[in-house]
Amino acid sequence: MKNTVATLLSQKQSGEKITMLTAYDYTTAKIEDECGVNAILVGDSLGMVMLGYDNTLPVTMDDMLHHTKAVSRGAENAFVIADMPFMSYQTSIYDAVVNAGRLIKEGGAQAVKLEGGAEVCEQIKAIVDSSIPVVGHLGLTPQSVNVFGGFKVQGKNYERAAKIIDDALLIQEAGACAVVLECIPAQLAEIITKELTIPTIGIGAGNACDGQVLVYQDMLGMTTGHTPKFAKKFADVGTLMHEGFNAYIQETKSGSFPAVEHTYSIDDDIIERIKEERGKHK
Repeated sequence: MKNTVATLLSQKQSGEKITMLTAYDYTTAKIEDECGVNAILVGDSLGMVMLGYDNTLPVTMDDMLHHTKAVSRGAENAFVIADMPFMSYQTSIYDAVVNAGRLIKEGGAQAVKLEGGAEVCEQIKAIVDSSIPVVGHLGLTPQSVNVFGGFKVQGKNYERAAKIIDDALLIQEAGACAVVLECIPAQLAEIITKELTIPTIGIGAGNACDGQVLVYQDMLGMTTGHTPKFAKKFADVGTLMHEGFNAYIQETKSGSFPAVEHTYSIDDDIIERIKEERGKHK
C-alpha cells in the first residue's frame, strides 16, 4: 500500500513507529521500498555522501532534481520526500513555491522538506497552499552550519530549547505535515512529540519521536572517518564492498577472472575459418 501524508499521520495516532531512510539513486530506493520502509528522504546530505562536499551548502536544485527523479522511479510504495537545497526557498516566497513545485512535478516527490522555524513559516504556508505537502526540519539544521559554528547538538539551554518548541508549533500551524528533529536532547524531542499533532521524525533525538530517519550509508557502515553518535551500524556493508573490490582487482590482475563460466563461446569450425581467411591476408 502506498504510504501517504494520511498513512503517516495514522501511524502517529495509533502509536506505530514510522521508518524513514535516505536514498539518492534508483537501486537503493528500490531495495528500501521492497523492504517496506515507510518513507524515503532524498536528502541534501547527498552533497556529502554522494558528491564529496564538506557540507550540504553547495547542493543545487539540479542536483536535487537529478537524484529525486531516480529515487521516485524506484519507490513504488514509500512516501518520497525531497530536500529543498540551500537558497532555493530562503530568497523569496515565489522562489520557494516554484522550486517546491519542480521537485514534485519534475522530480516525482510526494513532499518537500525545508529547514527552519518561524522565519520560514510564510514559505511553508505558501507551498502548502499550492497543494504541496511540507516536512519541517528543526534542531541541527545543516544548512545553518556556519551560524552554528559546526555540526553541534541544539536545544541544550532553556532559551534554545524553548525556541525549538515554539518553532515546532509554528510550522505545524503553517501547515507542515511532519517535522524532522535532528540532534536535540531526547527529553526535548519527547515534549515536542507530545505537543504536536503531526508526526515527528527523529535523527539523534531519542526514541520518543514518532519515527526515525538515518542516512543509509551511515547505518550500513559505508562512511569513513567520523560518524555521528546516533548513527548505529546495522550492517557492515562497507567491509563487504572492500572485500569484493579487492577480490576483483586480484583476480583480474592474476588472469583468473573472467573464467570459462563467465565467457561466451563460438563453434570451433567458425573460428578456424576466420583464422584461415585472416591468414590469406598476411
